[in-house]
Amino acid sequence: MESPDTRPAKRLERTPRVFVTRHLMPSVESRMRELFDVSLNTEDQPLTREQLVAAMQEYDVLVPTVTDRIDADMIAAAGRQLGLIANFGAGTEHIDLAAASARNILVTNTPGVFTDDTADLAMSGIIGVPRRIREGVELIRSGRWTGWTPTALLGTKLAGKVLGIVGMGRIGQAVAHRAHAFGLEIAYHNRKRLPEAVERMFKARWVEQLDDLMSEADILSLHCPAGPDTHHMIDARRIGLMKDGACLINTARGDLVDQEALIAALESGKLAGAGLDVYPDEPDVDARLIAHPNVMTLPHIGSATREGREDSGLKVIANIRMWADGHRPPDQVLTGF
Repeated sequence: MESPDTRPAKRLERTPRVFVTRHLMPSVESRMRELFDVSLNTEDQPLTREQLVAAMQEYDVLVPTVTDRIDADMIAAAGRQLGLIANFGAGTEHIDLAAASARNILVTNTPGVFTDDTADLAMSGIIGVPRRIREGVELIRSGRWTGWTPTALLGTKLAGKVLGIVGMGRIGQAVAHRAHAFGLEIAYHNRKRLPEAVERMFKARWVEQLDDLMSEADILSLHCPAGPDTHHMIDARRIGLMKDGACLINTARGDLVDQEALIAALESGKLAGAGLDVYPDEPDVDARLIAHPNVMTLPHIGSATREGREDSGLKVIANIRMWADGHRPPDQVLTGF
């Protein structure tokens, strides 16, 4: 594979023309107006492929989000002036990085700002699914609750259970930190084992094979990026390895899980429930997931805090300014390694 191109861009001798694909925090958009010749999507409607290509043919900088798929053909059609794709968000699987590199278009992201927010949301599923929170809320709202009884809505105690974390990066580690306070035993699977000092800090145990983690986890929480190596990594075979009554939490990417296999396991009772913030065909959510009494279905709000969204926008601005000044942006995504 080619070596990463870390050469800084040539200084832009004019105010950069910036195209932003979605409505951002007002403070961020206001600052962009001050600094750049910017076009904002104030209506906040998803753009078509044709609209994205048109912007890439006219502007110096494209600011997409996870909902904007930027493939090789679109990058090939971009104008020569496009020098930076300054992604709003940490994940870049929706951008063809190799194609961008081949055209000498830098790609940046906004890592780190959503770590705590996403970990907090994952914990809501880790706590809420075993305790059947959604069922309780529905019972009250439907007017069917007849009062307390010793055997109603029995859930599962967290303390002493095994939380299996798939992907022990920033977010996975933040989840481990939180989960330990609830008495959960932390086991994790990662491409590379963490240093012993880090494992001790999180009281986490490495499981080399994902299949082994699947079979011992009472709750499985996914925190890895999407890509060819992780597409449907949680499939029917691996779900079959899980304990009867286990729970699955996914706040990462929808296509990590074979949705049909998940639904089958939920409907058969193999899995007790699931906490989902992401789906393979967003914004469409399968009606069978919505109907299941113990599936927490959330509308992709893992990063939805005012603080996180503002910080992410400010990182975008910093990356654009550094690039326009001819310096390497602080959050350049490197390809070729």
